[in-house]
Amino acid sequence: MKKISVALLGFGVAGQAFSRILMKTRDDILRDTGCDVIVTAIATGSRGSLYNTRGLDLKEAMRQINDEGRFDVKYPDYSSMNAMEIVESADYDVIAELTPLNIRTGLPAADHIRRALNRGKHVISANKGPVARYYRELKNLASEKGVCLFFETTVMAGTPLLNMADECLPYCKVDRIEGILNATTNYILKEMAKGVPDDEIVRRGREEGFMEADISMDTEGWDATAKLTVLMNALMDADVTPDDIDRTGIGNVTAEDIEEAAERGNVIKLMCVAQRNDDGTVSGKVAPAEIPAGDVFSDENLVAVASVYTDLMGKITILQYGLETTQTGYGVFSDLIRIIKSISK
Repeated sequence: MKKISVALLGFGVAGQAFSRILMKTRDDILRDTGCDVIVTAIATGSRGSLYNTRGLDLKEAMRQINDEGRFDVKYPDYSSMNAMEIVESADYDVIAELTPLNIRTGLPAADHIRRALNRGKHVISANKGPVARYYRELKNLASEKGVCLFFETTVMAGTPLLNMADECLPYCKVDRIEGILNATTNYILKEMAKGVPDDEIVRRGREEGFMEADISMDTEGWDATAKLTVLMNALMDADVTPDDIDRTGIGNVTAEDIEEAAERGNVIKLMCVAQRNDDGTVSGKVAPAEIPAGDVFSDENLVAVASVYTDLMGKITILQYGLETTQTGYGVFSDLIRIIKSISK
């Protein structure tokens, strides 16, 4: 039996969803792969850290966070180490970067990943910032150190878009990507089309748990831009950052715009488009656009959708329905399974 130890940087929605999935599947993983997965460290920004080389009690960790609001300083596994100290000195095989997004710098998440890779550790990132800002550097560093760097959760949660391209499209060249990648703006535009007042849209979105207190990252197009950048870098080897994307949010879209589009048989969506140009460069754009009502991109039940245009397999479209915390955790989990399989070869 081989032990695989994981360190979690961040213990919010993604970290706890991952933990629930791991607790449910740990015995199955051991049976199928011969690897016993344990979590040896959890770091949070303001709620304390836990560390135990023999493995943490994930159920107790979640109880403390949800019932007490932080880790108990009197708990035997409580640690004074911060995220970077765990990265640099803790005992783990895989680190999961689950800290909050900073799209403008990608920090400190990118530094966490750099330090872990330099230690020869495998990395899973649910944080879009590092991949959007430093993709080529981090990819090359992982290759140099002979370790894995996976980031499925950065786009469309656990929907297997990036892993599908890696595993199922060998030698395919991606020339174009189209997508609706931000669930919040998709929801806002859908509710506006129904005539729901703006304040009611925000209230409902926050009650359902997917809309932040500050929605400007979504409405100004930053989140969608970060996701498009990740796809351009990972699927088109574009080597771009969010600053290279032509970005327009939905802030200026009015109910009248939506009504006029409907009269033309269209709906308005925040579309993300990347295109390989004749000179080999890749350009990207995020902006509201009118979509024919019968198009798959107009389906009001969709949370997100992405179409990938390839030279050998043509157009492939992946749809995401529902927005559940389990999906976010599953993206991290699926990356872990890929790492386990690579180790077990």
